[in-house]
Amino acid sequence: MIETLQALAAFVVVIALLIAVHECGHFIVARKLGVKVEKFSIGFGPSLFSWRSKDGEVEYVIAAVPLGGYVKMLGETPEKEEIPEQDRQRAFDAQPVWKRACIATAGPAFNFAFAIVAYMLVGWMGQTVLPPVVGSVSPASVAEQAGIMKADKLLTIGDKKVYSWRLAEERLKGHVGNEVEIKLERGGTVILVSVRLPSLDKDPILADVASEALGISPGMRVIVASVLNESPAMRAGLKPGDQVLQAQGNNIYSIKSFINLVREHADEGMTLSIKRDGVLINVHVMPENDSEGHGRIGAKMMAQTTKAPIIYHMGLFEGISFGFTRTWEMTALTMQVLGKMVMASISPENLGGPIAIAQLAGKTAELGLVAFVTFLALISVNLGILNLLPIPVLDGGHLVYLGIEKIRGKPLSSVVMERTQIVGMSLIIMLMVFAFYNDLTRLFRG
Repeated sequence: MIETLQALAAFVVVIALLIAVHECGHFIVARKLGVKVEKFSIGFGPSLFSWRSKDGEVEYVIAAVPLGGYVKMLGETPEKEEIPEQDRQRAFDAQPVWKRACIATAGPAFNFAFAIVAYMLVGWMGQTVLPPVVGSVSPASVAEQAGIMKADKLLTIGDKKVYSWRLAEERLKGHVGNEVEIKLERGGTVILVSVRLPSLDKDPILADVASEALGISPGMRVIVASVLNESPAMRAGLKPGDQVLQAQGNNIYSIKSFINLVREHADEGMTLSIKRDGVLINVHVMPENDSEGHGRIGAKMMAQTTKAPIIYHMGLFEGISFGFTRTWEMTALTMQVLGKMVMASISPENLGGPIAIAQLAGKTAELGLVAFVTFLALISVNLGILNLLPIPVLDGGHLVYLGIEKIRGKPLSSVVMERTQIVGMSLIIMLMVFAFYNDLTRLFRG
């Protein structure tokens, strides 16, 4: 219950803060360009708090439902409001196309600017990262053939620096199916190797490219986390805390490598070499055949890295550069994922909704300020991209309207705009329902 409340509180903070940033963009630019703003609201529904600006022109509102917000400008709906003659020149619809486009773009722009600053802060505060040191090399792998060895430290992939294993993995994803140069440090000596990463059966975004394509891992201990009652694992005598070293004589470098071996041995006996309380023992297990012909032993596994995480602090200029480059990388990655979802090369089941955001917000808040700020930056990038989609009712849709107006020399009729906005709202609702369905499916599936 406490975890749920923490996740909910973190979710409210994330959404309210980022929506405030977004709406501030519209508000500030509109005021700077001489447009009269009548209301600035964070949230929807009944007003909890409200106050007036010093000039009495703007009403600021904190509303009960913190899942949105809006800036009400004079003349946004000219057919539904009477505009005093003295304010006619300050109405939104009286402005040239370029001013209205600036106002529409300002919200997403502020989200990207927020992400840039947030990533700068993350770089300066210091990230807890797994060092990019090779812990194991798979036999006959691309890495072994290229001469990469255990304890080698990855310095660059392509022409880009890496300072963590996660970043190395991200860099490798961009080179699947192609040749890439990797700079290593071995015993104080810098070595340059060239490897060709093979294509994979699945999209690189969803793959562990370092392990599956290159054949390296940071060095993982595969541990039995729990054992199901009356399962093959329990009958074999496996216990929580056992470390699996080998399966059928194959060294185990990752949970995935262990699961793959178990899946291949349905209804066949397997010998596992494990370490228990510092003692090496062998156990014999018989994986059960599931409905798809795969072997399962009824044990939940977890991985522990052999290398301790480190805190990586960036200097002033490196942090500034990181803010811009990381925001760009996350923008490009998000757009790539969205495009692949549309093309069905990545399942839309990966789409997350409010429950997923709340869970991640709660988890990152528990991990500390740096993790939470990183999460804020990522969600801010996603919010900026979402609002730039060319869907009516979103900022991107307004930009489409303005583009058409510029070409035609006059705006679309109110009837056409109303009908397209209904379509746009329907699309947004369907997307939200689908994302919420995905959340519930993952929640109940565990």
